Amino acid sequence: MTEANGTHEEFIRALYSLNQTMKALFERGDVALFPEMNAEVKELYRIQHGSEDPVMKALDIECGIIYNNFDMIVAVLRTVEDGEIDRGAQTAINKFLHNIDEAVVNIASALGLV
Repeated sequence: MTEANGTHEEFIRALYSLNQTMKALFERGDVALFPEMNAEVKELYRIQHGSEDPVMKALDIECGIIYNNFDMIVAVLRTVEDGEIDRGAQTAINKFLHNIDEAVVNIASALGLV
């Protein structure tokens, strides 16, 4: 990785925040954390999407995994009735969360953070 600049530092802070929310989600299974996670994903997108910075461009595929999987979580949550997440929806959400977590780890590794 090249020397961190302000954009990189801002991105790393947003990635760390998302990681902390994901950790809480895995530990507690609290769906009330999804709005917070949504804000963090939007912040990552704002910082990274369309950036001409070579580091941000290099993260495009992994970031796309985060964005697409979070969109899929939202789509699944919109299908549940009365806010009750059935077994099938929970399985799908868990898979999407796993994909996001893996992408976060891959990005952190690419940035030399782990």
